Amino acid sequence: MDRRETIKSLLVGSVLGGVALTAQSCRTDEVAPIVEALQKPKYGRTPSEQLHDQKIQDAPSFFSAAELNTIAILCDIILPSSGEFGSAVDAEVPAFIEFIVKDLPMHQLPIQGGLMWLNGECNKRFQLPFAEANKTQQLEIIDQIAYPDPEKNTPQLEPGRTFFTRMRNLTLTGYYTSQIGIKALGYVGNRPNMWDGVPQDVLDKHGLAYEKEWLDKCINHETRDQVAEWDENGNLLNN
Repeated sequence: MDRRETIKSLLVGSVLGGVALTAQSCRTDEVAPIVEALQKPKYGRTPSEQLHDQKIQDAPSFFSAAELNTIAILCDIILPSSGEFGSAVDAEVPAFIEFIVKDLPMHQLPIQGGLMWLNGECNKRFQLPFAEANKTQQLEIIDQIAYPDPEKNTPQLEPGRTFFTRMRNLTLTGYYTSQIGIKALGYVGNRPNMWDGVPQDVLDKHGLAYEKEWLDKCINHETRDQVAEWDENGNLLNN
């Protein structure tokens, strides 16, 4: 089972204008889609919810461009593209996390502190910030905090594990509540089906039976798309 399928199974079983796009460790073309995603009109919301969302979206960005870039890298490590379905970044998860930390400030310090820990650990090992390390170097750190070895005593990695758990939870939440993530889960929502009435063995058990006249009218697949019509006396007109 690959990384993406492992995380998917765990789930099933259980920024705006103020962004400093000149940060050296962040490419403008990587941050711009995150800013654009935050400015898009969203799903149907009540008027009060729309006002609340707009207030958060109009607030200055909490994360710097470099932090957003690192978040985007982490999101795609947690949920990369499967080929058939897009990655966490394709699902605009970094924009979701930027929104969440402004909506729920309790996430701000843990995430920002976790990003500092991640860059510090990467600098200690490779003399590079996390975003500038290569994929092998990045995964060396991530694998140790995402899948800790119980036989190894590594308390120095505990802050990273706590941070990664939070990031993984937010990434999964953002992804699997997006259109891409819902399709990846195979969720199709409520759909009309064919009903043949109460099963015959259940009717027999209770000594009941359908009247043939009503059976022909109410359980007829050929007329299932017709809207029922009744007369003033409550008699069904559809045949």
